[in-house]
Amino acid sequence: MVRLQQTKEDMMIYKAQFWLSITFFSFYFSWGIFMPYWNAWLISEKDMTVEAASSIIAAGLFVRSASTLFAYPILSAKYPAGTLLKWFTVITALMALLFIPASGYTALFVVMILFNFIYPIIMPMGDSMGALLMKTDRIHYGKSRSWGSIGYTVSVLFIGVATSIFSDAAILYVFIASTLFMIAAAFYHTPSALREPRDLHRVPFSQLFRSKRFVTALIICVFIQGAHAAYYNYGVLYLQYLGVSSVWIGVILNIAVAAEILFFVVADRFLSHTNVPVMFLCASIAAVVRWTLMFLFPSVGVYMFAQLFHALTFGLAHYAFIRLLYEEFDSSEIPAAQGIYSSLGMGLSTAVLTFGAGYLYEMSPELSFLGMGFVALPALFICFCLLKEK
Repeated sequence: MVRLQQTKEDMMIYKAQFWLSITFFSFYFSWGIFMPYWNAWLISEKDMTVEAASSIIAAGLFVRSASTLFAYPILSAKYPAGTLLKWFTVITALMALLFIPASGYTALFVVMILFNFIYPIIMPMGDSMGALLMKTDRIHYGKSRSWGSIGYTVSVLFIGVATSIFSDAAILYVFIASTLFMIAAAFYHTPSALREPRDLHRVPFSQLFRSKRFVTALIICVFIQGAHAAYYNYGVLYLQYLGVSSVWIGVILNIAVAAEILFFVVADRFLSHTNVPVMFLCASIAAVVRWTLMFLFPSVGVYMFAQLFHALTFGLAHYAFIRLLYEEFDSSEIPAAQGIYSSLGMGLSTAVLTFGAGYLYEMSPELSFLGMGFVALPALFICFCLLKEK
């Protein structure tokens, strides 16, 4: 009887792990199209200038930061995460269709704002569900999150081939198809922990900001994650500037994702006894080195080598923050804390720096990466102070 019960529990854990993996895979498959290629699509298919396209992207990031900071915590306090995921994937697919008829700066600006109010929320929602399932179903977050990186890899390779055959017009239509995949994953299965409200209430931000660890980690992430602004928004344009073909752009971008996948696969095993400040210190050092290298040596070879640092500048910093949420907060507080992180650490900081990076890119593409190196420096000093205090 005990053995039968144990087998049943193991099956529930496996099913929750598998579901979270395909949820991450489907979202990051779409993200691998939207994040690196949307700027290029606006310029080539909607006849936007670099400055105009950058302002549209930045406006979307500002809306993303607001929706994840306010809308997501409010909705997560009223509805189960599984229900919200189904709603958001369907709305995302419908909103994506609006990009087909949209033409001109104003129309694209409005559609981007509407779209970014919903679509990016799925990212912190996935991480919150992962943190919750770590507590309730004993799943391995890193193992499932690595499938998100795999999804990103597959989409970047696929879109690289598709654009070389069909031009950049393929970007939008492949993205719309990817949103249908997200819907299928959301409706496939919902773990029991995500079907029922679990002590759901709106957590006041003041309650979260009482945690000094949370506030310090958030500031560090603002600098480290925000410093990716030039890479995320101008990486494809920069490789085109270096004379790289569409297919090889997809391959080169995937070096970063491959490094990220390897990191998430081994993270739970090798970092279980590593404290959060040490992880953040390593991530901040890697950020300064990565962006400085890309400034000093503007070549395809150095760009490819610098891609390996993504495992640390994004992967390690992100993993450290998720670990901190797991250690610092209970299940009811995690969605609100995750929303703040996604809003400020990955949304607002990137939005502000996208404007700055765009200005530097117009002056010289290499300067935008030097600027990101300076942005990451404060995180390095904060981490040193944390370790010294400890």
